[in-house]
Amino acid sequence: MEFHTFNFHPRVAAGITAAGYVSPTPIQVQAIPAVMDGHDVMGLAQTGTGKTAAFVLPILHRLMQGGRRHVRALVIAPTRELAEQIHEAIGILGRQTRLQSVSIYGGVSMNPQILKLRSGVEIVVACPGRLLDHINHGMINLSHLEVLVLDEADRMFDMGFLPDIRKIITHVPVKRQTLLFSATMPDDIRRLAREVLRTPVTVQVDPAAPASTVAHALYPVDQHLKTALLLELLRHTSTESVLIFTRTKHRAKRVGQQLEKAGYRAASLQGNLSQNRRQAALDGFRDGSYRILVATDIAARGIDVLSISHVINYDMPDTTDAYTHRIGRTGRAEKTGDAFSFITREDEDVVRSIEHVLGEKMERRAMKEFDYKKVAPAHAAGFARSQDKRETSEAHSVSAAFQKRRQGRRAEGQKFGSSDVHNALRRGSPPRSSAASTTRKYRPHNHVTSR
Repeated sequence: MEFHTFNFHPRVAAGITAAGYVSPTPIQVQAIPAVMDGHDVMGLAQTGTGKTAAFVLPILHRLMQGGRRHVRALVIAPTRELAEQIHEAIGILGRQTRLQSVSIYGGVSMNPQILKLRSGVEIVVACPGRLLDHINHGMINLSHLEVLVLDEADRMFDMGFLPDIRKIITHVPVKRQTLLFSATMPDDIRRLAREVLRTPVTVQVDPAAPASTVAHALYPVDQHLKTALLLELLRHTSTESVLIFTRTKHRAKRVGQQLEKAGYRAASLQGNLSQNRRQAALDGFRDGSYRILVATDIAARGIDVLSISHVINYDMPDTTDAYTHRIGRTGRAEKTGDAFSFITREDEDVVRSIEHVLGEKMERRAMKEFDYKKVAPAHAAGFARSQDKRETSEAHSVSAAFQKRRQGRRAEGQKFGSSDVHNALRRGSPPRSSAASTTRKYRPHNHVTSR
């Protein structure tokens, strides 16, 4: 089967050809006809299966008919990196359509986003918190909305965005087409699907199990030897691009620095970076300037690099779903990949759960010439214990923050007074916060991307 069988609008078809797309992926084969027929869709697919094009292409096709310069499609994503990825896909596939899109998220100036919305766009790709800021201050009109997409719904639940999603839905027309995509389907997402979807068509591509194109291996090791083992493994493994996951942002930064010191082209991606530096790290990883990227789970959302040959779990995730999300970054587009995981005795429970989902035991490996019996120096052991205690505390703090957000706290950006927004529009400067932020500080970078 090829894309021309879908009978897309000629300008959409031209974008597909220019992007080099020939044959649709399984999720695209299942989802595109249902979306083009106007059905609500619940899509279950792992990261890297082509689900972005599965909803972007039918939306572009639909919007070629009808009015311009008002918001007709809204895509909600959990992170700014994923929002940018979707926005870029719209720009590439819709280059011939002259449809305009804008990405909206926190951590950057609100003012350029306001100006772009006022200029007239047909598609908005947004993170929930900043979108609510625009809604609450009347800066976005959703009365003409025809299509609502909730992408990576399970991750939005993990990040505590469900209360915000429900608020946003009260501001969109009842008569609309709704598409919900998720790699996993926990009970809360099933409840949300029942609330927002009307007699949906369900499409799925191996929703529960990790991708079959990925080979799995475990490396048992003590915590204080992980970095040394990582360096040894990289020295003896032929790799293209490597994505390394750590549990905390402090550890991601530290491991990235240690890799750089060892001579590797490496960068870290974690929450303490400014948006410009985060984007620079992502761009460098995509174009090959960095061969290794060290990231936390949340920071890694939206990484779309087809040539990732290896995913290394420096720290094991807490759940099988998180493992599936992580290793979904390799073995993409029918390529093969490797997933290496460093495990300590504390990880045995989650390992058993992952093996249960895989339906087989994962191979345990050891590096032949690596000294696994090396004892950490006393001062280093003390430092490691201090670091682990601080990072464990950070992880618990993040978990507590998610719980607070699930109770209605905003998970992104800040609230702005309506007078501040009005004044900002008059003088062309970012609005100032009218109240103390309960999340991160507002940093007024003049950054917005649009098509």
